[in-house]
Amino acid sequence: MNRLNQLFATKKNNLLSVYFTAGYPELNTTLDIAEALEKAGVDFLEIGFPYSDPVADGPTIQHSSQKALDNGMNLNLLFEQLAELRQRVSIPVLLMGYANPMVQYGVERFCAKAAEVGVDGVIVPDLPMYEYETLYKDCFARHNLSNIFLVTPQTAEARIRKIDELSNSFIYLLSSASITGGNLALGDVTETYFKRIKHMELDNPIIIGFGIGDKATFDTATAYANGAIVGSAFVRFLATDNYLERIPEFVKQIKG
Repeated sequence: MNRLNQLFATKKNNLLSVYFTAGYPELNTTLDIAEALEKAGVDFLEIGFPYSDPVADGPTIQHSSQKALDNGMNLNLLFEQLAELRQRVSIPVLLMGYANPMVQYGVERFCAKAAEVGVDGVIVPDLPMYEYETLYKDCFARHNLSNIFLVTPQTAEARIRKIDELSNSFIYLLSSASITGGNLALGDVTETYFKRIKHMELDNPIIIGFGIGDKATFDTATAYANGAIVGSAFVRFLATDNYLERIPEFVKQIKG
């Protein structure tokens, strides 16, 4: 049982996760941001490892990825920074990024380093389920890492059931099939989609992402799921003055 499993065993609802890109806005503030988010009451974190072609991301996170790369961030440096992760942060931490840099780094090596520094799981949006199951599942299991799958409004029920079977922590439910950075609009179609997933009574908790950026959208998402992920809104916040000192304000305006 890793930290994600422990979290979901003890807290079932109103979970808040926050995403930020390692190396943005400054190269060496990854752990400072992570520590401040935990102290502000965030339940678990997603740290993005930047990539030059982030196809699922909107302009805000694309910009943060490019800036992080320009600052000199890469996987080697990220793992160096995360060497002190568990001296400063106790909540679950996931790495989020794309398959290309992970494969170039070496999946076995990536999983080993992630486990060594205390990472609990990985979100790789463009890693095909078949590839994960046939090539990498055993590697993730050896290193006690959860692989987080994404579900969209277009995902068929049979595939969702398969994702539930392969998952061991939570399922990332995209509020829409668009890129990150939009606003969650609860129309009839979205509400029907959320209700459909809820009524499936899946074994794994559901966390909703894409379009969560304030208390209203957080409350909407958590009415249908166990928690929600804030990404672009926080990345935009990191471009403001004195962001480290003001992180408690940001989290309070989401959770209330």
